[in-house]
Amino acid sequence: MERNELYPIFLKVSQLNILIIGGGNVGLEKLTFMLKSSPHATVEMVAPHFLDATLELAQNHQVKITKDSYNNSYLQGRHMVIATTDKTEVNQQIYHDCRERHILVNVADNPPYCDFYMGGIVTKGNVKVAISTNGKSPTTAKRLRQFFEDVIPENIDDLVKNLNEFRKTIKGDFEEKVETLNEFTKGLVNKKK
Repeated sequence: MERNELYPIFLKVSQLNILIIGGGNVGLEKLTFMLKSSPHATVEMVAPHFLDATLELAQNHQVKITKDSYNNSYLQGRHMVIATTDKTEVNQQIYHDCRERHILVNVADNPPYCDFYMGGIVTKGNVKVAISTNGKSPTTAKRLRQFFEDVIPENIDDLVKNLNEFRKTIKGDFEEKVETLNEFTKGLVNKKK
């Protein structure tokens, strides 16, 4: 059986410098996805033309809009780049330019040209669950996201906050604290026999 070997991380995108290249539907989708999860992300978008919906979303979230064609000078100081143009050769050039500069890059809908994928995300307060299909089936990730949105209780954030306060009161070394928290939270998961 094939195995997903991606390493999941949660990025503080408000502290990173992100560039989205392309102003069409895919650019809008990627920007929307990012801002839904991280409304204070630091993003600039570069494209010769933008959809009105993109301009409106950008204005509401302080996203910098630059009306220009791609050139590699836009990569200066970037941590992460998402290429969404409708020109394959431009997207591939962006990929190669980013790799030369050690910048993480995602070329939309082209897994071989991606250092990372943006999977399905479920957020309930402080709890966030990310779902990956190894870039093979975004539709499956979407369905799993819908499933987890339904099964994770709405009050999960209250539980997390309460456990954080409880954690501060636990005495003992690290292992003892972990054991106490594990015992306290084991009721969250019902094991099937």
